[in-house]
Amino acid sequence: MKFKRAGLVTKIVILAIIVYAGISLVSLKVQVSDAQATRDELQGQVDGVLQTNTELQYAIDHSTDPDTIEDIARNKLGLVKPGEKIFYDVNN
Repeated sequence: MKFKRAGLVTKIVILAIIVYAGISLVSLKVQVSDAQATRDELQGQVDGVLQTNTELQYAIDHSTDPDTIEDIARNKLGLVKPGEKIFYDVNN
């Protein structure tokens, strides 16, 4: 059985298919890179939200703790215990 050599049209069609496949692969690579960058950005946002949730859950869990209540009263509200004296350094 003898094989015929591929004609010019066949070679052009095969070349076009190869070029199309190459362009498609490059396009897919760009899409994958963009998707990975988006994923990394979203993962950073998720990590930040999880950290915030952890801090808020800690605050909720310790909201009835007397030491926490006293700390809030002293530092955020400026309250003092009866008879306690506060000294301010006026040099600062």
